[in-house]
Amino acid sequence: MKLSREALPRRRSSEPVLQTISRTFSDSELNKQQGAEIAGNYSHTALFARAEELLAKRIIDGDPLAYFLQGQLYFEEEKGVEYMKIIINSNSPKARHLKYAAAYNLGRSYFEGCGVKHSDKEAERLWIIAADHGNPKASVKAQSTLGMFYSTSNPKDLKKAFFWHSEACGNGSLESQGILGVMYLYGQGIRQNTKAALECLQEAAERGNVYAQGHLVEYYYKRKFYTKAAAFARRIAENDNIDMLAKITDCLPVYIAKGVAMATFYFARCLQLGLGIQQDQASAKNYYSRVCLLDPDVASDLELAANLGRI
Repeated sequence: MKLSREALPRRRSSEPVLQTISRTFSDSELNKQQGAEIAGNYSHTALFARAEELLAKRIIDGDPLAYFLQGQLYFEEEKGVEYMKIIINSNSPKARHLKYAAAYNLGRSYFEGCGVKHSDKEAERLWIIAADHGNPKASVKAQSTLGMFYSTSNPKDLKKAFFWHSEACGNGSLESQGILGVMYLYGQGIRQNTKAALECLQEAAERGNVYAQGHLVEYYYKRKFYTKAAAFARRIAENDNIDMLAKITDCLPVYIAKGVAMATFYFARCLQLGLGIQQDQASAKNYYSRVCLLDPDVASDLELAANLGRI
């Protein structure tokens, strides 16, 4: 399956920021409240209020990190734009290492229309600042996000998408490594190169990129390595906690779901036709149904390909 026109996913949760605040400032009260919340005895609102109180004291002392964390916290609660701007415009040496992350988050605000008027152009400008020409010390998330942005923009610019995914991959992005493999495999934004594609996909798959794993299953199936495809697909199809995988790999849930859906479809196909595994029509139907729940678009595209005899 080639890269499709997917909207950039939107994920929002202030819980990781609250955890960072409690760790950074070693706040015993906030730690205690977080433990109570996990046990169901403390509200998110109370935790948020305690974090605000703690950060306010640090901001009065002129701590740039407190400004950044305040902006991060408010961003996840949809009101952190001004704090991010303070960091970006700060001349303090202490704020220098925070500017890339602040520019990335402010770019997200403009892209999502969160606290500011939606503007793809301003989001792009800020992400380019955050990506800093592929600097490994800059925001690797911004580099990867630019790759996705140029893959989904209208019109698409797949050469730019390939460039930014290459930069992000070189700087350690697991997400971009998998996408880069797909771009090499289908010649999107770069001349088709199966050897380079397999290198990217196999390494990303070994590192836990489920999207890459799904594409490897497809590759094995199309080349009639049915036993290998069925065995690999079965393992991937067992993944039933997309959110947990997203936390472990730092990959977007939407792409993890696509990877699992692809593998599940091909496993169902192998079961249906008895390719590389004992035929089992009843189990095949169950797996086909699961594909529809994981990603209806993947289910539709692969079903059409099967009906047309392409797979």
